[in-house]
Amino acid sequence: MSDKTGQFAGKADRWSETAYASPDAYLAHRAELVATLGVMLAPGDEALDLACGDGGLGPHLLGRGLRYRGVDAEPAMVDAASKLLASTRFPDNAAVEQGELDTYEPPAPVAATTVFRAIYYARDRPAFFARARTFTKKKLVFDLNPRQYALVDISADLHGAGFDRIDTRPFFVPQTHALPFLQVLERSGPLARLLLRYRFTLMIAASRRAGAS
Repeated sequence: MSDKTGQFAGKADRWSETAYASPDAYLAHRAELVATLGVMLAPGDEALDLACGDGGLGPHLLGRGLRYRGVDAEPAMVDAASKLLASTRFPDNAAVEQGELDTYEPPAPVAATTVFRAIYYARDRPAFFARARTFTKKKLVFDLNPRQYALVDISADLHGAGFDRIDTRPFFVPQTHALPFLQVLERSGPLARLLLRYRFTLMIAASRRAGAS
């Protein structure tokens, strides 16, 4: 991902505010699914947010009693995230570092690893999944465009990396439009699947079943 470093430098300031039509609603719902999709996270669990941008997800995870570690390859994003997290109610529960998606490893295992709007940057997706499994105790959570990447292929990569439980949920909070009513359709079954054929993303939580090695 080093070739991407620098292209976001001029956008780091107020990144979340300008990237999303309703940043609080978008990031709060993302944090909700990080905590609840698949294996539940518990207060005190640490979430590693790879390609964290300006750390906008951090305050929402901290507000749920989680610890947060953000990592981004762009120094300007790391600086913006550090300033944002220092201003939260729980600055001691947060850390930010510079690091590459394909090479970074946390100083100690984390409960959850998240990768949003960035899984496409992994140079070798199966290798990334396998490496993430070595330091992720509960689950790996990321978003996916199902029209670009077949879920069956992603599932095969995850199983090959040792994740034997895969939970999915449509994510119907638009990035560029404030349409709060759409969120209620995430559990609508056939209608949700129909919407995913045309737009929106899929949240995936990959984990290991209890007792799995």
